[in-house]
Amino acid sequence: MSFTVIAGGDVLIHPPLIEQAARDAEAAGGRGLDFGPMLAGLKPTLSRADLAVCHLETPLAPAGGPFSGFPDFSTPPQIATALADVGFHSCSTASNHTLDQGEAGVRRTLDALDAAGLRHTGSARNRAEADRPNIIEAGGVPVAHLSYTYGFGTRLRPADKPWLANPVGERVFDEAHRARRAGAEVVLLSMHWGREHQHEPSPRQLARAAELTAGSSIDVILGHHAHAVQPIERINGTWVVYGHGNLLARHRVSRGTTEEGLLSWFRFSRTGGAWRVRRLGFIPILIDLTGPVRVVPLPTALSDPDLPPERRTRYEQAYHRTRAAALHRVTTPAARPLMPDERTSDGRP
Repeated sequence: MSFTVIAGGDVLIHPPLIEQAARDAEAAGGRGLDFGPMLAGLKPTLSRADLAVCHLETPLAPAGGPFSGFPDFSTPPQIATALADVGFHSCSTASNHTLDQGEAGVRRTLDALDAAGLRHTGSARNRAEADRPNIIEAGGVPVAHLSYTYGFGTRLRPADKPWLANPVGERVFDEAHRARRAGAEVVLLSMHWGREHQHEPSPRQLARAAELTAGSSIDVILGHHAHAVQPIERINGTWVVYGHGNLLARHRVSRGTTEEGLLSWFRFSRTGGAWRVRRLGFIPILIDLTGPVRVVPLPTALSDPDLPPERRTRYEQAYHRTRAAALHRVTTPAARPLMPDERTSDGRP
């Protein structure tokens, strides 16, 4: 018996993506905002996961706005529906932008995720919700998904409402143990950490990863925030993806690397009464800005013989740069995550 988890990077809805969503809705003969076409290319891959988790970095606005980008995000709630429709099951919400719109923003975000049928973790509307672990069935196995962040930027979490959002600290282990007691057999931890636009994990990330993997309460760490792909490494027997890069974003200044990301995947099997990661890998993706904004799984795109040469050149650059960044800290062949083209052409885990 086994089950597979797939995780994606930052969902960071900048104003140009809202404009694209409006164009896509109009092209389909509708009005409003439609983020579905931007993400549609991920559906074949996500459909193969027993559990697919995303990272919603920004708070959600009322359906009609107003919407805003950096530094105080307020994102259209239609993105929640698109994430659910493409195949995600749970979203982490703890980030440096969680409190951009205060308590009202937290409540709107979680209300919108609930309406879309997406589970969530990392922020809460009340203490009881914060104390209830997010446990989801994955192939019949109860899996807990937790979410924590290094901080909230320049914003202070209200002293009388510490349950609004999760800063990293001892509570991580408390929640992991609580999830185990509640029946979780696997614990996934989404961590918002690191230095932006850096492929190499920071000293603080490395130290924190060593702390978080020192016990047996956490099975996988899924990193976000850097907006650049960072390595995958096994520490104290636990797999850590330091940074997934971006899943969907459109930064004001395109760095090339800010359009690159990966989907990590983990296949769990039961051994000796416990679930362990037996196979893992990653699928390079690219946010293609050359036409209508689209998220492209690169192995599938590069297998197309009719791919235009100019796109092939950009796709190959992103593919190889993502591969190099993800494998940068691998020290032995046995510890190397699998690339999709080592198994199937479409990235099937």
